[in-house]
Amino acid sequence: MKSGSVGVAASAVDWMWDQRSEPRDAVHHRTRAARPDGRLVPMLIVNTSQSGLMARCDLPCEEGDKLRIDLPQIGHITAEVRWCLGGRLGCRFERPFGLAEYYTVLAAMRRA
Repeated sequence: MKSGSVGVAASAVDWMWDQRSEPRDAVHHRTRAARPDGRLVPMLIVNTSQSGLMARCDLPCEEGDKLRIDLPQIGHITAEVRWCLGGRLGCRFERPFGLAEYYTVLAAMRRA
């Protein structure tokens, strides 16, 4: 791998993630995710929307993995890993939030 190629890959993910059709809300929320084997892994959610999130996490994962993520006010939600790169991962919720439910979770994340 050439020097600097990690930065190129990270920039590509940033560009891809910014091309979403749904706006994201910045947060800084520490939580845990359960891997398919049941092991709990700490994660830091850095942005979220009604249908997904991006988090920092030292979780070895692959696209398509299912995680159970603990969120305030609602408990656990299942999410599918859409991408994983350099300690960051993007997930799509199995069930998108309704607007009222989303704002309740978002407010709780910002208070925590």
